Amino acid sequence: MGTYGSLEAAGPVLDALGDPTRRVILETLRTGGPCSVGVLAERVPVSRPAISQHLKVLGAVGLVQHEARGTRNIYRVHQAGLAELRSWLDQFWGDALQAYADHVQRTARGTEEERK
Repeated sequence: MGTYGSLEAAGPVLDALGDPTRRVILETLRTGGPCSVGVLAERVPVSRPAISQHLKVLGAVGLVQHEARGTRNIYRVHQAGLAELRSWLDQFWGDALQAYADHVQRTARGTEEERK
């Protein structure tokens, strides 16, 4: 069974991804690869300053990282930043598998009792 601790760890990532523009930025980086704010602004219909602010939020929760190249920063998805969210979501899968296993056991017991 999950704990509030895992939700608290995933909470900031969920909050950051609650904004549709941030999800588009993250998806653009995922599919298009590393790029600068300028390139992101060409691909996402948002101003450069807005892109920068969204990247700051995504970076603060560990979803993106950047490296300086001259006067530009190149942003990329930081896979490790998704670990807390993945861990929290995996609990749902674990719960579903356990519920299925419990159902199979109950069904098997019922079948055995009918044979007697």
